[in-house]
Parts: sequence; structure tokens; C-alpha cells
Amino acid sequence: MTDVRIEQRDGIALVEICRPPSNFLDIALARELAESLERLDADPAVRCILLCTEGKNFCAGVNFASAASDDAGSVDPAPFYVEALRLFRLDTPVVAAVQGAAVGAGLGLALAADFRVASAESRFTANFNRLGIHPGFGLSVTLPRLVGVQQAAMLFYTGRRITGAEALAMGLVDLLVEEASLRSSAIQLAAEIALSAPLAVTATRRTLRRALADDVAAAVDHEMREQRIQFASADFKEGVRAMTERRPPRFTGA
Repeated sequence: MTDVRIEQRDGIALVEICRPPSNFLDIALARELAESLERLDADPAVRCILLCTEGKNFCAGVNFASAASDDAGSVDPAPFYVEALRLFRLDTPVVAAVQGAAVGAGLGLALAADFRVASAESRFTANFNRLGIHPGFGLSVTLPRLVGVQQAAMLFYTGRRITGAEALAMGLVDLLVEEASLRSSAIQLAAEIALSAPLAVTATRRTLRRALADDVAAAVDHEMREQRIQFASADFKEGVRAMTERRPPRFTGA
């Protein structure tokens, strides 16, 4: 069984995560996704990758439902981020089709792509602080790089959920289309990229994203140190309980 489905046609590789409805991430899925993308990245017939998911939501992040237990302090984010960092070392352009919610690490996954296609019904949330932890997945680099430091701080500090239209206005999303045509519109964008000269596209991408992978790796190292501390906090346990119970958290700063 696999959680990643791949289809290749006309220079485009469609990579679909198949864990509906919310496509929660874990180490095994991050590894399978990274391995799949690296294989396609090495294939000269692939000129653009379309990253998409099956189900209601693009990706609801990491499932912390069991992390409110007494052993939450033993959570080690390192193995997950080792796999996630591989997504930033690709040479092939990636277009993400973002339906429904992109939450936490799911937002990080969307921002690892070069472009994001969404609809008015799409939702984006950097809800880490609302869970009681520091942002991860390199978002402390990728989010301000797209929307600016002020907007990133607003999204991080509040955990606010924004719509596709709001995401487009702040530069988080590149194309806003009708929900029914989201996948086809993303494929069309990937096809436009695939028509360009592959050596030139790769060279241009390296120029535009120069040092991004290294910057993300350095950021993730810092993010993990912070997260390890906060996973052991009472606030993290409360944040997860509040999320599970669908109520505002009652943090104490401990």
C-alpha cells in the first residue's frame, strides 16, 4: 500500500497524497513523498511537478490528537523534519493545488512549492502558537519570504485562518480559481512551465531560490530546538486539548 500516487504525462508529474479527508502528515508519509519527488526530479522527462492531495483538505498538518499525554515531552520533531527538508533540495519546479485547509505543517508543505493555486473555499492557518509551540517546517523563513515579516507575524501570533482571497491579496497564493476547476487550473499552470526550456527553467529557479534550502535548514534547526522545549510544556498539552475539544485554549505560560 502507498499513500502517494504518481501519474506522468506531457512533461508533468502529478503527485497525489492519498490520506483523505485531511491528509495528515507523519514521518512515513514525509519520507515516501520526499523519495517520490526525488525520483521524479532525477527524470529528465519531468519538467514540472504538480503536488496535490485527495479529499476535502490539502493537508491538516501533523495529527497531535495523542500528544496531550504525559509523555508529550518525549516528542522529537527531528526525524520528520529530516524528510521535510528534502523537499527544498529539488531542481524541478513544483505547483501545489490547495483545496480546503492547509494547516500548520500542511501550510509548510504548500510553501515548499514554487506556486500555489487555490480557490475562495481554501483556508490557510499557521496555528502553531495556538497549539503552544514554535512554527516549524521552515515556515519562519518561507512565510515572511512570501508575505513579509509583518503579515507573517500576524499569522503566527494569532493562528488566524485566512481565506483563499486573503491569501491571494497578501501573496501567499498565486492563482485563485473556481473550486471545480482547481486541479485543472493547476495542471494548466504546470503545463505552461513544462513548455519552457528545462535547462533555462532550472537555472532560473536556482537563481531565484538561491540559498533557500540552506536558509530553511538553518531555520528548521532553530525551530526544532524551540519545539522540543515547548512539547514538554503544559501549554502545549492544553493547546492540543483545546483543538480537540474545539474551544479557545486557556494558556498559563507554563
